[in-house]
Amino acid sequence: MSTDTTASAAAAPSLTSVFVRLKLSLLRNGLRQSGGRTAAYITSIVLGALFAAGMVLGFVLLRGHASAVTVAVLVTGVLALSWTVMPLFVPSGDETLDPSRLVMLPLLPRPLVRALLVASLVGVGPVLTFLLTLGAALSLAHGAAGTVVAVLAVPLSTVTCVALSRSVAAANIRLLTSRKGRDLALLSGLVIAIGMQLVNFGAQRLGRAGGLGPLEPAASVVGWLPPAAAIGAVDSASRGDHAVAAARLLLTAAALVALVYWWRRSLVRLMVEPDGSTIGAAADAKAGGKSGTGLLARLLPAGRTGAVMERSLRYAWRDPKTKAAWVTSLAIGLIVPIFNAFQGAGSIYFACFASGMLGMLMYNQFGQDTSAFWMVAQTIATPADAYAELRARALALLSVTVPYTVFVTVVTAAVLGDWTKLPEGLGLAFGLLGAMVGTGAVTSARFPYSVPQDSGYKNVVPGQAGLAWISIFGGMITAAVLSAPLIAATIYLHVSDQQSLLWLLLPAGPLYGALLVLAGLKLAAPRTAGRLPEILTAVSKG
Repeated sequence: MSTDTTASAAAAPSLTSVFVRLKLSLLRNGLRQSGGRTAAYITSIVLGALFAAGMVLGFVLLRGHASAVTVAVLVTGVLALSWTVMPLFVPSGDETLDPSRLVMLPLLPRPLVRALLVASLVGVGPVLTFLLTLGAALSLAHGAAGTVVAVLAVPLSTVTCVALSRSVAAANIRLLTSRKGRDLALLSGLVIAIGMQLVNFGAQRLGRAGGLGPLEPAASVVGWLPPAAAIGAVDSASRGDHAVAAARLLLTAAALVALVYWWRRSLVRLMVEPDGSTIGAAADAKAGGKSGTGLLARLLPAGRTGAVMERSLRYAWRDPKTKAAWVTSLAIGLIVPIFNAFQGAGSIYFACFASGMLGMLMYNQFGQDTSAFWMVAQTIATPADAYAELRARALALLSVTVPYTVFVTVVTAAVLGDWTKLPEGLGLAFGLLGAMVGTGAVTSARFPYSVPQDSGYKNVVPGQAGLAWISIFGGMITAAVLSAPLIAATIYLHVSDQQSLLWLLLPAGPLYGALLVLAGLKLAAPRTAGRLPEILTAVSKG
């Protein structure tokens, strides 16, 4: 019996080889599901290979250049940062390595971590990372010492990046599989948009500087942060600083050990500790069912207005799609005027971009409710009910957008250093905001469409794209036309050299905007009450 047991144990494959074969099988079977998925995967491989080849060629051409170490170290640092945030913003990007799927299996932590780490190296991402770090090392390796260190640094950097990504994912897996994690994934587009603005701003600054000199202090710091420290070690060894090279390599190796240890501890906690569903229920029971969210209700007016405002604001905080729209509008509305002001090409009128972005949140108010709108429809029997509903929704929006518009305009004026244009900037911004809110109320009643809840990337269900285009762009054009009187008054005062009267736009803009909001609500109320069945049908298709 003991001989047979020993023989079978010896013939059993290792856990690492099982996980590698499992990863390959899952990838292969996933590609067989549809031709589109296969084409997308092949396209990503081709594009990744072309990108990697171009980067390696660029690194080779940098050999001997004074800025080679700056580029190599910073590229490696950005690569490590990408691996760090990738599981936070794309939690479902690699479901085959979700450790929560293994909690019921009798696996020990140490061999499990080893198997997962090796399996994680299978894929387009790790290969692309290996090629990029290889190019970075080639641009810095000179002499026998530099070559030897490069041979050690390239795989060490690649494995550290992968271990960093998996340890972060394991530590936050319960967050990433919860509603808050899905909210975080929806905000990835916002992070990309902000990152693109930062890259654009940095590129322009570097273009004016005429070189990479401003990045050298950052490279000197990043060069001591793993895994970029391993690439920095190649440069140190090539220059003869063998002690510094050894220190950087040891620092990266120590970071890898620490990451693997953290990963192992996270797996142990994941497999032996209860999840948040039972803990949360127990905590709620001990709290006696108190929600602790009464402050918002106390700040809002009583009656239907306060109830609808609270519901709208809670949607903005809790619903992933609504939250993504709010955060995107708030961030982009601030980034565009501020970045243009910092670059010296800005104007106080760019603050109107915030008004436009925030005003668009009024569009398709009922579509944001999806099928839950039938509960709202039960409370609307007359145009007066519809007016009260729309007015409360507009007030909820304005409670945030009005102070935010003031904030963006004031900050833009401060960055520009021209406070004399603040009154006209605020007046135009408030006028445009009122026009957007007013037209948004009308288009919400006239052109409602459904927002799908089963996709984090689609905002219109199939077949309603035309309604969405008419609602958004038709409303924006109408709002621009309605804002024409304020724009014309501003131009006239400038052309006629009457700048001393531009302060009149400060009271005129909010007053005109308020009139447009009231007019839009008055027009939308009877249409909303008379078209409830059509609205309910349109918004419930998702």
